[in-house]
Amino acid sequence: AKKRGNALSEAQIRFFVREVASDRASDAQIAAFCMATLLRGMTDEECFILTDAMAKSGELCRRPSAEGVFADKHSTGGVGDKTTLIVGPIVAACGVPVAKMSGRGLGFTGGTLDKLESISGFRIDLSAEEFFETVKKTGISVIGQTGNLAPADKLLYALRDVTATVDSIPLIAASVMSKKLAAGSDKIVLDVTTGSGAFMKNTRDAKKLAKHMVAIGNHAGKETVAILTGMEEPLGFAIGNNMEVKEAIEVLKGDGPEDVKEVSVALAGMMLSLGLENVSHSQGKRMAKKALSSGQAFEKFKEMVQAQGGDIRYVEHPEFFERDAFEGEVLAAEDGFLSGMDTEKIGVAAGLLGAGRETKDSVIDMSAGIYLKKKIGDTVKKGEPIAICYAGTKEKLNRGMAMFESSIRYSKEAPRIPKLIVDIIR
Repeated sequence: AKKRGNALSEAQIRFFVREVASDRASDAQIAAFCMATLLRGMTDEECFILTDAMAKSGELCRRPSAEGVFADKHSTGGVGDKTTLIVGPIVAACGVPVAKMSGRGLGFTGGTLDKLESISGFRIDLSAEEFFETVKKTGISVIGQTGNLAPADKLLYALRDVTATVDSIPLIAASVMSKKLAAGSDKIVLDVTTGSGAFMKNTRDAKKLAKHMVAIGNHAGKETVAILTGMEEPLGFAIGNNMEVKEAIEVLKGDGPEDVKEVSVALAGMMLSLGLENVSHSQGKRMAKKALSSGQAFEKFKEMVQAQGGDIRYVEHPEFFERDAFEGEVLAAEDGFLSGMDTEKIGVAAGLLGAGRETKDSVIDMSAGIYLKKKIGDTVKKGEPIAICYAGTKEKLNRGMAMFESSIRYSKEAPRIPKLIVDIIR
């Protein structure tokens, strides 16, 4: 029915989700459904039903009722996007509990769980009881999907990654919102990325996705707001798992790249405005900036790492993180300005270096990745280093560097600097 462009009935959608969750549907059948949905799309009603069925395909989180308002944040993915590592501790430090279930890398984008697991000992597999006990103790916990929380999404998510069906608006909306509804948070802020490093390449599609997800959240009684953020270049300078954790630690200490800070403060400020009474977005942003400059957010991050079994030395002394055996400089091909980047290609380059997955069972190299020396608008001289690539083998290094080189554009004239905060959808 879907491959022919027909709208699916509620019974058909709920049947399919039950078959996926009970492991009766094969990988091939699930992949075929994903591809048919990517090509044919879904109506709003189909998307609502799919989200609800996925949210209810397993257990719903029964969090303690006396813990106040819980806030959550989700990004649709980007290259160098380490904002969860910063936003969560900021919001928790300002008094709003954050109980977040995150995902792994998907397609050319990195995943929060992979980044956190680069901290030796960090546990992302807490039980529901441990999860909420950690939130009660520290104000924040970030984990993977618990075994029976939206299990249908867990299977769809892994297969979308390796079947080129990641960029389906209905599947993204249902995946994101099914986890949010099942996890039990009251207030939801969505970071919907747009640009060459996002799944939604243009603002029109990004707004469409944002409106889908905001409608689903509000329909379910969860106050939901989306912030559209620009992904025309990687966020920050670090791309790769432990490299991004190190950069997030810099920001939590009040330093780090300005673009990472700007996006993190905007997201945290919105979460605070939803989670606290009589706090506007601008007031929330001021609170977020203070949490960074005072060191409170950094202390909150340390508390979370320690509570989830992570070796705190990695946070206090980032030099503990390993570096890969092979590194190479990418040199500017001409004089002028760095005028643009194919940011998706840069994400693919990081994957070729070892920082991402080629199959759903691939093992990630936590030390692989790219460190940018230049960003859009910077002047460059031919032969000057514009990035450093890191990999575990020479072959991976060469493949990743070649892909990165093909992503860069130069010009003689100064380019337009990409916008970071594009729009807000309420």
